[in-house]
Amino acid sequence: MAMEGGAQSDYNSSTEGLQEHSSSPRKSLSPPPSSDHEGNTISVKFLLSNAEAGSIIGKGGSTISDFQIRSGARIQLSRNNEFFPGTMDRIVMVSGPVEDVLKAVDFILNKLLCESYVEDGGNVDPRSKVRLVVPNSSCGGIIGKGGAMIKAFIEDSHAGIKISSQDDNFPGLHDRLVIVTGTLGEQMRAIELILHKLAEDSHYIQNMNAPFPYAAVYVGMNYGPRNGVGGRFPANRYQNNVQSNSEDRNNSVTIGVADEHIGLVLGRNGRSIMEISQQSGARIKISDRGDFISGTSDRKVTITGSQRAISMAESMISQKVARVSER
Repeated sequence: MAMEGGAQSDYNSSTEGLQEHSSSPRKSLSPPPSSDHEGNTISVKFLLSNAEAGSIIGKGGSTISDFQIRSGARIQLSRNNEFFPGTMDRIVMVSGPVEDVLKAVDFILNKLLCESYVEDGGNVDPRSKVRLVVPNSSCGGIIGKGGAMIKAFIEDSHAGIKISSQDDNFPGLHDRLVIVTGTLGEQMRAIELILHKLAEDSHYIQNMNAPFPYAAVYVGMNYGPRNGVGGRFPANRYQNNVQSNSEDRNNSVTIGVADEHIGLVLGRNGRSIMEISQQSGARIKISDRGDFISGTSDRKVTITGSQRAISMAESMISQKVARVSER
């Protein structure tokens, strides 16, 4: 399946050897304006399915190592049980100078595209979708006044660019998805324009220091994303009682965990609960055997600490329970 060779710019797509699928010729596009941030390190995050992540890692890490050597960028992936909230997708983070980052992203997207082409016998829609993860505070720069900036990016790249609504975010999640749709060449041009814009945003640079901070995101009473995706528990399975005191460190949350799953939270010799407490900074207490939340067979798990500590601890507990529940 063919992808565009890319717009005329400082960056050139590596796609080659695939049949062209574009229905009309692309016009030549001018490169983005030069930036003082050109040589500085920047990072971009985007989402991949577990299968796609495995393909990018390669046997024994061979593929990801090759991409890093050839591009000069660093490529990191979240672990196979660390998903972006509300999805079952992992996060890939590519870091380095802008041009190195673009090379690595192109290698990744081109490999996935070629594999789809082979698996589907060439019957693949050349217009695919990439979901970039961008801090909410940086989305305004991409949108621009009255939407002028995003319109200019769309006209320049010929890609579709949409930004997810803030209303779709989970409490505590401060990132939004920038969805780029088009041929590989169109996507790479759009990503190039977006990255150059983000490189001007000092807040974006600072936020990218933490690759995968989503364990701290509060995912709500069902131990999983909305509509049960990822959590897969009945809506009435858990109780979530929050008591906020004037001292932030003394906030308290009581949640219910099925009695048969409480061992996952405790771990052997209490190792799991100690790790959760140490990593989150929260204090965790589990009710005695037979002491259930009224009307259920769920044990009481009381988490005390700051809201951030509570959110992280609750998310870590939910992940442990969800892993077994989904087997």
